Amino acid sequence: MEQNTVTARIGKEKYVTELTTTRHHLIADEPEDKGGSNAGPAPGEFLRLAIASCTAITLRMYADRKQWNVEEINVQVSSKTTSAKTVFNRSIEIKGDIDDAQRERLLQIADSCPIHNTLTNPIEIETALITVRQ
Repeated sequence: MEQNTVTARIGKEKYVTELTTTRHHLIADEPEDKGGSNAGPAPGEFLRLAIASCTAITLRMYADRKQWNVEEINVQVSSKTTSAKTVFNRSIEIKGDIDDAQRERLLQIADSCPIHNTLTNPIEIETALITVRQ
């Protein structure tokens, strides 16, 4: 499997899906009110988790490189989808001994996380169907 390739596999059990990366194994599912068993995060939750974790990691890397006294970074992401668009709301809490200018710089850096950049640029999804005959 290529480094940037992930796999999702679902059998007949509604809607438990095995997610595999080159090094990790996770479970996705739907909540019970949507017919799932809530065995793992729903796909939309993984997307929000990707934004939150990428933001936190990007901010930690920047603060460490600058040797700023940042003790903890908490990122919360929620989303709302309408017929026209999806809006992600991201709240960032930074604990540590930093001044207002440093906080403002970290707010700017938050928009530099790779997932943010991916989602705010044009995206294309090319799909190919692989037919397997039994």
